[in-house]
Amino acid sequence: MTHVTAGYGEKTVLRDVSLTVRERDFLGVVGPNGGGKTTLLKVMLGLLKPSEGSVVFYRGGRPVAAPGIGYLPQVNRVDRRFPISVREVIASGLMAGKHPLQRFSAGEKQQIEEIIVQMGLEGLAKRAVGELSGGELQRVLLGRAIVSQPEVLALDEPDTYIDKPFARRLYALLDSFGRRAAVILVSHDWAAMQPQVKHVAHVDGTLRYYPAEEYPWKENE
Repeated sequence: MTHVTAGYGEKTVLRDVSLTVRERDFLGVVGPNGGGKTTLLKVMLGLLKPSEGSVVFYRGGRPVAAPGIGYLPQVNRVDRRFPISVREVIASGLMAGKHPLQRFSAGEKQQIEEIIVQMGLEGLAKRAVGELSGGELQRVLLGRAIVSQPEVLALDEPDTYIDKPFARRLYALLDSFGRRAAVILVSHDWAAMQPQVKHVAHVDGTLRYYPAEEYPWKENE
């Protein structure tokens, strides 16, 4: 991301922002409400076109159209009235590039079942998402984001609605995931993510970038 300016309509949220996320990086995105954290994430993922600047992805030193990306937005827009099960929602994370009627391979089915276990959803796999609590649904959507084993995992306030016991498990999962992929985590809870984070982007209209050990986190709790 180079010299990016972005916003909504006539409102500029980010101005002249540059940022590099490396392979297997764990980037914590922090800052005040309204400072542009979610806007930054949307620009990086191609969900919002910047008015100035550019975003380029590289693989092996060469630019690519887009890497495999898993994304958990801050606000989920799942229609709880739609008759779809927990297992089916997680499986939908493997549908990119598939024909709607194409069946999952044995390996893909195993991936789905492993994610169900990792998310602690074994007893809910057949349940309709409309019957879930907010925390359970958040775990389902996180499972959908990571089931394809993406090269980049972007999460916007992933611990929203999640109870404290699973929140601890969540950060352990992200730590493990970050050993083979880049993780971009937007959160207000700096203390919780601090052990995993390698670099920090502090966003407040502009961007300040720190190695994690240099970020003055005690002043920003």
